[in-house]
Amino acid sequence: MLELRPSCECCDKDLPPSATDAMICSFECTFCADCVEHRLAGICPNCGGGFVPRPIRPAGKLANNPPSIIRIFKPAGCGPANAA
Repeated sequence: MLELRPSCECCDKDLPPSATDAMICSFECTFCADCVEHRLAGICPNCGGGFVPRPIRPAGKLANNPPSIIRIFKPAGCGPANAA
């Protein structure tokens, strides 16, 4: 099950479970669409993979399947990845 991380790793923008601008890579690294487009050029700085829109978990499923509360904020590494 997806972690549904609560924020963008680059700019720390809140990305609640209902966020339509949350983007994830295959390792669930989470960024806002603005950072993916303008700062990362569509490449995950952690793994070198691409991004897809993060699915929205239905509100009725959140009580038994809560989102993560752990914020990951790494602005220093917020640039295109060199390693894959």
